[in-house]
Amino acid sequence: MRKSDQFFILLFSLIVLFVVSIVDTSQHDQEEITRLDRTRALVSQLGLSDPALFTEARYTRHLSQADLHSAFQDHPMAMEHFPSGSLLLPPQPGLK
Repeated sequence: MRKSDQFFILLFSLIVLFVVSIVDTSQHDQEEITRLDRTRALVSQLGLSDPALFTEARYTRHLSQADLHSAFQDHPMAMEHFPSGSLLLPPQPGLK
């Protein structure tokens, strides 16, 4: 068996698994819908804020609650300590 045949078998298998996962997520049973409704009601009752995007730095947990200068608390030219900080755009001037 050639390496290209192995590659196409692997590629086909991954495509099949991807399609199966999409079909599986599209099927909602009544128990899951009920659980999601209860979760939504609990979130609105407790007044929970936005979900935490990252768990590392305090300025990447909740972007709406972040201090704009906390990323540069050491000094303005400091290297980023956390990988998640490199995924976020710097604050835009005039936007808040």
